[in-house]
Amino acid sequence: MNTNRTFTMIKPTAVLNGNSGLIIDMILKAGFQIKALKYTKLSTQQAEEFYAVHKERPFFPDLVNYMSSGPIFAAILEKDNAIETYRNFIGATDPAKADEGTIRNKYGVSIQQNAVHGSDSDENAEIESNFFFSSFERF
Repeated sequence: MNTNRTFTMIKPTAVLNGNSGLIIDMILKAGFQIKALKYTKLSTQQAEEFYAVHKERPFFPDLVNYMSSGPIFAAILEKDNAIETYRNFIGATDPAKADEGTIRNKYGVSIQQNAVHGSDSDENAEIESNFFFSSFERF
């Protein structure tokens, strides 16, 4: 099933560096519609829950510490073929390998501090969206 919605998160370093507005502007100019947007900060427990799929990976503790280190923006985006389109738009996980002009190329600092998260499947987009937003918080 291919839905037209995806989930994204602007990560703490991008927020701290003042790039949130620039990133949101890029998203809108690329034709995505924002269906929900929230400025929040993850607790350690929330970051552990959100990234539970990586619990056994060696980078998990650093990821949790980083993602709970400062505020983030969470958003649900809509566009035709949203998952694939958005993942191409944000670029490779490693900003050094991301195509020029992508969000991660422009605003990413490292693999972990790569500016944004983007869902990798319709199922994960739904799970991640439900983690941050109730049904009455989306359009």
